Amino acid sequence: MKKRIKRVTAAVLTAAMTLALSAAVFREEAAAEEVMDFETARQASYDTVPESNGIQGWPQGPQIYGNSGIVMDMNSGAVLYAKKIDDQHYPASITKLLTALVALENASLDDQVYFSENSTSFLEWGDASIGMTPGEILSMNDALYGMLLASANEVSYAIAESVGTLMGGSYDTFIQAMNDRSAELGCTGSHWVNANGLHDDQHYTTAHDMALIASAVYQFEEFRTVTQTLNYTIGPTNLVGESRTFQQNHKMLWPENYYYYEYCTGGKTGYTDQSRTTLVTMADNGDLQLVAVILQDDGDVYVDTRAMFDYAFGNFSKVFLKDQNRAEGVRSYVDETPYVLLPAGIEFSSLDSEITIEDEKEASGKITYYYQGQNVGSADVVLTADYVEEMTGYSEKAEIKALDGSGDAQNGEEGGLPFPVKLLIGVGAAVLVLLAVFLIVLRYQLIKRRRRRLQMMRRKRHSQKKPVKRRISEEEIRKRHENPHRKRRYN
Repeated sequence: MKKRIKRVTAAVLTAAMTLALSAAVFREEAAAEEVMDFETARQASYDTVPESNGIQGWPQGPQIYGNSGIVMDMNSGAVLYAKKIDDQHYPASITKLLTALVALENASLDDQVYFSENSTSFLEWGDASIGMTPGEILSMNDALYGMLLASANEVSYAIAESVGTLMGGSYDTFIQAMNDRSAELGCTGSHWVNANGLHDDQHYTTAHDMALIASAVYQFEEFRTVTQTLNYTIGPTNLVGESRTFQQNHKMLWPENYYYYEYCTGGKTGYTDQSRTTLVTMADNGDLQLVAVILQDDGDVYVDTRAMFDYAFGNFSKVFLKDQNRAEGVRSYVDETPYVLLPAGIEFSSLDSEITIEDEKEASGKITYYYQGQNVGSADVVLTADYVEEMTGYSEKAEIKALDGSGDAQNGEEGGLPFPVKLLIGVGAAVLVLLAVFLIVLRYQLIKRRRRRLQMMRRKRHSQKKPVKRRISEEEIRKRHENPHRKRRYN
């Protein structure tokens, strides 16, 4: 009996050990397969040739590990490097660039940012934070540093909630403003559901959209000041007596860092398990102001970014539009020195152009230039009246004719004047009527005063007249002499 138990026990132990070894081997094989899949996907991304490299006569750009990448001129919108720039990806914390843009456009630096229970309760272990507690208050200026340098997620939420309140709504109002603003900038592949970039399947963007957003927020001096700062300290608050100090996360800004890039002027990092590494970087070499965006990078995102910038700065130069023939329909440029960016060997005459009319009454629009479908720059323009009429049917001349009364009322067209013109004519007519009434009243008063003066003069002359001496007859003289009671008068 004991031998049988020993044999059964040995068999069970052998089976258990076999299963354990099999499980370990399976795990190792699964891990190895996962590594192989990761490496395969990473290499496949690196091997993907940027679309811009397929443009005839275009300089060949670097291959990068990022699934999507772009380099764009922040002033003209020229796209110099393009790899899957319209593919949708999760942005992670580079979302905070759009949060900063909407906040700067709708609040002041001295506005208060209040931390509600909602702004902190969602945080999980490992989420970026600077330890704010419910009830604390920061200035908008301090909050921007906390959001952009430390990438604090609770600060992003509090900014959105506080600015949403200033806008007359709530946190949701701010999120809607993020979506509206990105659409206004020309973003076509983005949707935003939070202000910090924590993962959500409905929260996504594209490399081109992020380049447009980064270019817009970079125009704010307040943003440029914050994003170039390396260290910042937030002092004691209304609830916490200690200071908080944090550092810039973008490695290309640190002079002592291996990844330091002398032209770097700012940017924003991002990472989640779903988004992988994301990075937005701004750079200025004294001539060009560029933005580089990389999404879903499993390689070295800083090496990729430097390669993209070196390629762009080394192969493109400005061609000023004032030195070229204007496109048909363009009367003048709004900016003093508009330009396109072209590589050596490509002539301006080979470009195509497209005009977008933005306001027909003001004859304002935008002209965008393309080389084989690649955007090489755009400029705001004033259009000719003939071009606007041809494209839209709106005629400035017809309005002028209607104003001077020379329009043909029998042509069957609607010739009604614009409301501002009608209002101006009405006001002018009212002024003329009031002036006429004033002149009539004034004339009546003058006539009345004149008659009064004439009457007074007549009375005065009448009172100053001497009495007329009456002639005395001889009979009266005789009677006076004969009257014994007559008083003698001596002259």
